[in-house]
Amino acid sequence: NLKSSAAGTRCGSRKSVPLKRAPWLLGLGLLAGCALRGDVRKVELQVEALRSELSHADTVRRVERDSLARVLAAVQATLSAEQNALVQIRGDIRSDLQAVQQQLGALQELTGQSQQRLSELRSRLATPAPVPAPPPVDTTRAAAATPPTAGAPALAAGPGPDQMYDLTLQQYRRGSFTTARLGFREFLRLYADHEHAPDALYYVGESFAAENPDSAAAVYQDVVKRYPNSPRAPSALYKLGLLAEQRNDKAAARTFYARVLAGYPRSDEANLARDKLQTLGR
Repeated sequence: NLKSSAAGTRCGSRKSVPLKRAPWLLGLGLLAGCALRGDVRKVELQVEALRSELSHADTVRRVERDSLARVLAAVQATLSAEQNALVQIRGDIRSDLQAVQQQLGALQELTGQSQQRLSELRSRLATPAPVPAPPPVDTTRAAAATPPTAGAPALAAGPGPDQMYDLTLQQYRRGSFTTARLGFREFLRLYADHEHAPDALYYVGESFAAENPDSAAAVYQDVVKRYPNSPRAPSALYKLGLLAEQRNDKAAARTFYARVLAGYPRSDEANLARDKLQTLGR
């Protein structure tokens, strides 16, 4: 009995061991299952994060690609526009060159006409004026009235400075400034002391006024220097003031206007100069 009870006890103890270890094994299994599911979840989260990063990277690359495509399109459009502009500029330059060539041709033609007019003017001035034929007289009475005298036939007087000045002034009033300028200079060369010499020199300056203000100013200065007592002197000083105003040199303009008032207070230009000084401010 004792053996059988001991054997029963040993058997009972062997059977009770699995009953005691079963909860631990179950817990370990549960823990292992939970750990496995957690790892799977972590992996899934990592995969999702990686996919998100890849999607974001794809989006960034797509945006960069689109931006680069737009930049390239803009560059191509700019190059195309510049090419068109270059073609247009070439056409404009070609047209301008043709226009310049035409203007040069016209200028050469005008220069030739001016030279021809000057030559005609010189030849006209050099040709003696026709002298009207004297009325017929009775030779017997003339012989009786005056004794015959030996002598050369009377020479017809040629055109004088007044006619030369008038013809040149006509050219100026027609707008032939180049021809008139040459004529006035020739007049000054021949008749520097004539009463119309200040007028001729003044008109030389006027012929430059529109196309070359610097040359006009130099001639006006020469008028004041060479003919200070002429009525053209205050006119020249006033024109110098106007040219200084065009250059935006108000100080020089005031100086010229003041010289008009100081040197020629009774001239017509004095009133104009006074108004200019009031406008510019002393």
